[in-house]
Order: sequence, then C-alpha cells, then structure tokens
Amino acid sequence: MTVALVRHGRTAWNLARRMQGRADIPLDAHGRAQAESAAELLSRATWDRIVTSPLRRASETASLIRMKLAHAEVTTDERLIERDYGVAEGMAVSEARERWPESDYPDAEPLNETTERARRVLTRIERLEGNSIIVAHGTLLRVGVEALTDGTCPRILNGQVVLLERDGAEALVARFLS
Repeated sequence: MTVALVRHGRTAWNLARRMQGRADIPLDAHGRAQAESAAELLSRATWDRIVTSPLRRASETASLIRMKLAHAEVTTDERLIERDYGVAEGMAVSEARERWPESDYPDAEPLNETTERARRVLTRIERLEGNSIIVAHGTLLRVGVEALTDGTCPRILNGQVVLLERDGAEALVARFLS
C-alpha cells in the first residue's frame, strides 16, 4: 500500500499569496502544467484510485492526473476540502499572519478540527486495499501528514507529490518527491 498526496496546482490566488481556503478558484496555466508534471511522475507506478477534494483546483488537478493513469477510479471526498479561513479568506497571507499570528482567524474552522478531519480521512484512505492518490490542499495535507507521522511537515508546494509509506509494521513515513 502506498498513498501519494498531491497538493493542487497553482491558482491566481496562490500566485498573489492570498488566503484561499474554501474559495473555489480554478488552476491557472502554470497550475495545469504542475498537475501534468505530477501526473507524469505518478504514471511510473500503478494506482487504484484518485480521491479528490470537491474544490475545482483540486478536482481539475485530479482530472489532469487521471489522464495519465489507465485504470485509476476518481472519487470526491468532501472531507478533503481545505480549512475554512473565515474572515481571512481572500486576504493577503502576510496581512492575515500579521493580524492573527497564531492562525486563529475569526469565523475560521479551528486548526485542531482541520487536523482531526485530515487525520480521519487520510487514515481511512490509507487503509483501503491498493494504492491511492489524494489530491487536496496545502494546510489540510500538511496537518494530516503531521498527525499521521508524529513529525513536522514543511510547506507542501503546489503540484508537489508526497508519498506516505509504512516503515515496518505501523509507522508512516512521508517522502517528498517533487
């Protein structure tokens, strides 16, 4: 069993460094190229399924990846949606961090709830038979990796692929590929 985590390709808001959360922003041309590069990398292995967030930037990334994979079934899981950033949604990242350095944005989904949601959904998918690709969002994937590996996860870049693999009987290890 292997799980590949893929952060969606770049959007105009990623380029402008805006808090994106649940805003349904499409990929830009560079983001589509990032998704195609991730697809090329992932096409070197056999995958049983692609599970994606319902947001357009993730589902579009998943569709571009699926074009390179012969047999992977694509499904959507609502729990893979990005953290709701509340009033910080659409704000410049630098301004949001200055105003709320602890990431406690008003009206946002609490980070501990995002972490628990990520842990639950990633664990469920990781336990499925066969190999899975999960296409989702930076914060959700990062806090999920941290919850599953009991370690620190650096920022996951747009279009980046991270493999989650078992190290021995129980421990999960994250390997950053692109």
